[in-house]
Amino acid sequence: MSALRSENRSAEPNLRSGRDRRRNKRVDIEIEGRFLSEGGDDHTLRTRNLSCSGALVDAARQPPEGSDLICYFDEFGRVATTVIRHTPDGFAIAFKVSPHKKDKLADRLTWLLNREELDLSEDREAPRHDANGPAMVTREDGRKVQCTVVDISLTGASFEASGPAPFVGETIKAGNLSGEVVRRNLNTFAVRFLRGAEAPEAD
Repeated sequence: MSALRSENRSAEPNLRSGRDRRRNKRVDIEIEGRFLSEGGDDHTLRTRNLSCSGALVDAARQPPEGSDLICYFDEFGRVATTVIRHTPDGFAIAFKVSPHKKDKLADRLTWLLNREELDLSEDREAPRHDANGPAMVTREDGRKVQCTVVDISLTGASFEASGPAPFVGETIKAGNLSGEVVRRNLNTFAVRFLRGAEAPEAD
């Protein structure tokens, strides 16, 4: 963990001064994701390297430098970012996150880097039970997706969608339950139920 938050003097240049300003060590890791453009269209991206404070990504579309983006990473969920510079194959972004969110990103990155070597698995708060029932899931933007419930527990559920799965970090509704997407793979996804103050207000 300390390695992810240590000072690193070999950082990429800051836009204002051209001097090294990176405060967190970056590691080479590929994570798929998407970002939303100002027009509302979404575009694919793949990280080349990242830290808990920013990333270098490959993408076919390059938003203007200085623009604010909402990115959805398959392993991290929703992250607010700012484009700091372009590269030949994409662009670099700085994360606009709270210290608490930065700590969570660092923890997740540490887990990703060590899961194969240590044979780590995802923790679950409650046992899951197999299910095979239909469910209409409402995505964050209001789109409805016909799904099948794969398994369910007191704290979350897994779904198989009839089309592309919602993004990691997206808030969905299934019946009277609200949940945050925590994992996805093509047309399957898992959610953590949101309760109390976490749940979004009803329309």
